[in-house]
Amino acid sequence: MVSLNKNQTISLKKQSTALSKLHFGLGWDPIKKEKKGFLSSLFGGITDSIDLDASCIMLDVNGKNIDEVWFCHLKSKCRSVIHSGDNLTGEGDGDDEVIKVDLTKLPFEVEYLVFTVNSFRGQTFNDVDNAFCRVLDQNNQELARYQLTEQGPHTGIIIATLKRNGGSWDFTAQGFPCNGRTIKDIYPQIVEKVVKP
Repeated sequence: MVSLNKNQTISLKKQSTALSKLHFGLGWDPIKKEKKGFLSSLFGGITDSIDLDASCIMLDVNGKNIDEVWFCHLKSKCRSVIHSGDNLTGEGDGDDEVIKVDLTKLPFEVEYLVFTVNSFRGQTFNDVDNAFCRVLDQNNQELARYQLTEQGPHTGIIIATLKRNGGSWDFTAQGFPCNGRTIKDIYPQIVEKVVKP
């Protein structure tokens, strides 16, 4: 498994041979807030739930939107990209939301898969801790992980991309902050940052 820094890219072909299916796990925790008083000293602060939404947009080489998968649209039209469903709190260990990609069913015109995390309720990333994106192969082997360290007043993150590279796929840790409550809101920012940098 490779741990990536922001803007770092790896070839998934070098990490796993004969790739056919990928599992993108995205996770986060609500930040612990300090609260004064006797009970907080016993329990070590409080956490509020935070509702973030993992999404994936499928783009052609020019950045045209072919399809998108998010909590209102859990499967792509071609059935190659499937979302696990909405996690409303961010509580629990491991992946909070999962997007599965069947590379064998992916339309040939798809050049980019862009993975984002947005706050539909408008909570900012100042309220988020331990956000990450990881990619696993069809054998459940973790190939790469990107731990997001930045916080801020933004409501969305372009967290990672998958891009065709000949017969292989390159995975890039992006970490671009953006503003928008859904993937549709940040589509122009995705094209600007990913397709036309």
